[in-house]
Amino acid sequence: MNCRDIFERGIKFHHYCNTAYPLRANSLAQYELHDQQDIYNCIKQNIQAQKDLCLYVHVPFCQARCKFCEYVVLNKPQADDPDRYVEHLLKEIELYRLIIKDKPIVGYDLGGGTPSYLSIENLEKITSAIKRFNLQEGMYLSVETTPVIAAKDLDKIRKMRELGYNRISMGFQTVSPSLLESLGREGSKSIYEKAVENIRKAGFDRLNIDLMYGFLNQSDEDFANTIKYTIAQNPEFITLYRNRYKGTKLEAESQGVTLYKVNRQYDIAYRLLKEAGYVANNGKNTFSKIPNDYGTSSYLTKRVVDATSYVGFGLGAQSFVGNYLAYNLGCDNHRLEKYFDYIDRGILPINDIADMPKEEVRAKAISVMFYFGFISMKSYKNRFDEDFKDVYKAQIKFLEDNYLMEFIDSDTFMLTDYGAAHLYGIIPLFYSQRSIKEMFVMSDRWLNDKKGEDIYLEKYDRKAFDAPSVAVDLLVFNKDMSKILLINRAEHPFVNSLALPGGFYKPSDKSLEYAASRELLEETSVSINFTEKNLVKVTSTLGRDPRGWVISVAYKVCIDEKSIKPLANSDAIYANWHEVSSLEKDKMAFDHYEIIKYAISVR
Repeated sequence: MNCRDIFERGIKFHHYCNTAYPLRANSLAQYELHDQQDIYNCIKQNIQAQKDLCLYVHVPFCQARCKFCEYVVLNKPQADDPDRYVEHLLKEIELYRLIIKDKPIVGYDLGGGTPSYLSIENLEKITSAIKRFNLQEGMYLSVETTPVIAAKDLDKIRKMRELGYNRISMGFQTVSPSLLESLGREGSKSIYEKAVENIRKAGFDRLNIDLMYGFLNQSDEDFANTIKYTIAQNPEFITLYRNRYKGTKLEAESQGVTLYKVNRQYDIAYRLLKEAGYVANNGKNTFSKIPNDYGTSSYLTKRVVDATSYVGFGLGAQSFVGNYLAYNLGCDNHRLEKYFDYIDRGILPINDIADMPKEEVRAKAISVMFYFGFISMKSYKNRFDEDFKDVYKAQIKFLEDNYLMEFIDSDTFMLTDYGAAHLYGIIPLFYSQRSIKEMFVMSDRWLNDKKGEDIYLEKYDRKAFDAPSVAVDLLVFNKDMSKILLINRAEHPFVNSLALPGGFYKPSDKSLEYAASRELLEETSVSINFTEKNLVKVTSTLGRDPRGWVISVAYKVCIDEKSIKPLANSDAIYANWHEVSSLEKDKMAFDHYEIIKYAISVR
């Protein structure tokens, strides 16, 4: 299977092809171990082979489970569950400490769930257990809280800082009251501001605020307002999380959210954050106001940049050490009983563990590296004892030829701005062959553009446009009109279909011809000045656009195809030349097939 096919399928399957690998919980079943002794030996051998490690502690408690949450969180914990949980968590940590011994620990996070849900006493117990490991100097120890807890319990926030946590993260997610309510999340500006005030009083000088985007019911204006409000709180770091839908209560809405909307909202945030002095390279989702600081915890930074192995403790924790990928008990059913039982019997509480071949280990490690938008040649060499450029020659050539990634120095292979918008097609290029086949099988079964369009149209606000609306459609032929420049639509309706470049006339446009030139440049990066002489057809048929009455004004131009290099932008996934004779009506959007045939007939 060639790179182009894999890339294009990843773009279409963008809700699943992200930095989380593998695609499904049971994807690696063929490599799983089941004998307890084999599991213990695999864990011990791989841990002992590492020169250093990162540690993660998972706390599965929250005030309420948000609808966008994909993590292991207990729905209705009993009053004594936190104490019983910490009691067993400490035993699990000790089981691993006997294996890890004095190996250097270069990163540690306390996450969840909500760690600050626990009592001060339990937070002290966990931190004391972690400090028995060989923690290296200069680490950023990160802890998570919610705005509600931070606003109401200053003493607990102060205690976490006293325990040595020097970076704290909390999620605003959004400041839109209606969106917060629909997501099942408590929040308000007064709570947020009190939370920030208390975090500063507690002595934290590294505050990260999480925001989410890409929701079906989230408008661009709502998201921009959330960004502006968060900037005004002056945190050191702001992290953008795209709603991933997979495994959440919102999964049914996912096909109504196009990659175009996701990229558009990221671009809104990127511009506003950059203007406010927050910095991130292409494709990175944590923005930092501190110079030369990634903005992430040592745990995450080492995991992503250096591909450092990590061990997770707690219900639902994940470990990726050497060649094994393991998920703790609780990942599947979010229940405590079996986790407690294994620990009481002195058994490592593993639900699934895969002893992976090198191809799968590479795929997992590289998927995680894209969290920062680049791959370090040195880190890859240290992790796999081979040269990245030798292993991935075909992928590198494809990515460079298509302006998706570039070497900014001898060590760093980084996403371009264009590549950051197409990340979900890039990541699958580094999947294992098994996983690539799985992606095609899953997407063939799951993708349904008509279903996604129906979801989109249900929420579509027709009042946002005057009736009728006016759009421009652009017929860009080569000299003999045997080829035409088309885009693949990134937005509903007709998402993923071939279409003429074009879009709605805006009040700010000086003329329809100006709108034609602007839309062509935005969608294909091709610059042509249209005039009235280029007008070829006006179509006003009702029903040509499912969003409402849209009048199309079509312009035609013939150019030398070799003189330009089309490059998709805006709401286009791709922009390419197509043979007119090979066009198929059922693969084209709107009535564009008929418009093309008309233009050819009157040339």
